[in-house]
Amino acid sequence: MNLSRTRRCMRCISVCIFLLSAFRLFPQNAQTKPDAVVEYRTGNYEKAVSICQEELAGNANNIDAHVVAAWSLIRLGRYEEAHTYATAGRNVSRYDPRIIEILGETNYYQGRNQDALRFFQEYVNYAPDGGYIDQVYFFMGELYIRLGKFRSADIALTTAVHWQPKNAEWLARLAYARESAGDYANAISAYEKALSINPQLTDARRGAERARKALGGR
Repeated sequence: MNLSRTRRCMRCISVCIFLLSAFRLFPQNAQTKPDAVVEYRTGNYEKAVSICQEELAGNANNIDAHVVAAWSLIRLGRYEEAHTYATAGRNVSRYDPRIIEILGETNYYQGRNQDALRFFQEYVNYAPDGGYIDQVYFFMGELYIRLGKFRSADIALTTAVHWQPKNAEWLARLAYARESAGDYANAISAYEKALSINPQLTDARRGAERARKALGGR
């Protein structure tokens, strides 16, 4: 074996030894740590919950794990479990806007209207420009419709569509609140705007017909 070949062999052996040492020293490089947020965003909600549970077992004060677990459970329709995680998160970080919004949402889905309103109003107070402000106002509008407070629903839903002016479904609900309050002219305007965005929206088409008949019958 000549000298150059011997040197090449020794170089290869050195590289192999380095790589084996690196693998032993940093085994985490061989496997990426599971990420609950990634799983949530890809729709793997059960997996996201499982990862959060593992994280909370190691650190019960991990506020992000409480949040992502609750988000995932809401998507799974398991509202009481989501409420439990959010309540625990509230004890960790009382004024986290995400937790406040989740508590409003879990109460909303379980029919606890007054509690839901209280949390949504709290969210508005703490985060008037927060990332969930549009859906918070939408939920508030729906709650006021449930409670028969159609003028308040109009105000809340008007604010929601201010944040999402191209949301045809929300415009249709705004129109319905106005129709229910007897404000037929403005209801028709909102229904027509919803239909201009989504001509296939059956509820908006039927609502516009009802409002026109009511307005013409005066």
